Amino acid sequence: MTAIDPELEPLLERMPTRPFGADTLEADRAGMRAVWSGAGPPPADGVTRSERRVPGTDVGVVVFEPAVRTGVVPALLFIHGGGFVGDTADNGAPFNRRIVAELGIMVVSVDYRLAPEARYPSQIEDCYAALRWLHSEAAELGVDPTRIAAEGVSAGGALAAALALMARDKAEFPPLVLQSLIYPMLDDRSVAPDGVTGEIAWFRESNDFGWSCLLGADAVGGPDVSPYAAPARATDLSGLPPTYIGAAGLDLLVYQDLDYATRLIAAGVPTRVEVYPRTFHGFDVGTARVSEDFKRSRLAVLRRGLGISTGDAS
Repeated sequence: MTAIDPELEPLLERMPTRPFGADTLEADRAGMRAVWSGAGPPPADGVTRSERRVPGTDVGVVVFEPAVRTGVVPALLFIHGGGFVGDTADNGAPFNRRIVAELGIMVVSVDYRLAPEARYPSQIEDCYAALRWLHSEAAELGVDPTRIAAEGVSAGGALAAALALMARDKAEFPPLVLQSLIYPMLDDRSVAPDGVTGEIAWFRESNDFGWSCLLGADAVGGPDVSPYAAPARATDLSGLPPTYIGAAGLDLLVYQDLDYATRLIAAGVPTRVEVYPRTFHGFDVGTARVSEDFKRSRLAVLRRGLGISTGDAS
């Protein structure tokens, strides 16, 4: 196995040591929650958390916002990871609180339906419903509807990318100003590990299981998979919002992430891609220097993409 950053070695004890599977799914879900329950420092002061429900749907959202503010703020629609099969809208809560505290924005985290209990298109429909709600309730929420970004982690990265495609195609409201894709799970046509990638935390078998739960085993890798399920299937990437892709150098997904970035650039989409060497899927859960470097980069990308000056933060 290729050497990882030494500061990440303690984090390995909290990471999966075997692939996910149908027989172990409930234990796997509990394991995901345990990983993220210790994902950062205590909650930031000056940040409130509330739960809302999108009217007319079963979609819940968790809203993080400044406790005190003086006007409308930009918003980030956050889509959690979990391989399509696990975790909740509180996945990533410590960092979402940090985003609010440092940038003075609202973060809306989507509690989308999970596979295999709900298959595609349930997940993207839930995310799109949350985005529509964010726009329709912008005045009541105190959100600037012209400064809304989407960010997703892992499977949530697939959903954020799919959301950007769907929002572009439907053109119902002002375009997203940024899509931030964190080691996104973009392509159901998985490739075998090469002896370097895919040996830590996120295994090919886990990846295949997630896609099978989302699409159905017979559909995975077939000709009829929608880009709203697997964004790498999209043939037209033009007109998408400026994009950030943050990838882990030892992650099974790094090649598809780089391929998507290359195609975005070819389509004329302003794109920034960063690959963190000697890191693995989920490496930002910890507090190692490389993890903190990644978080600072994400914050800088959001600040720039949402048009926030230093003086705007709460």
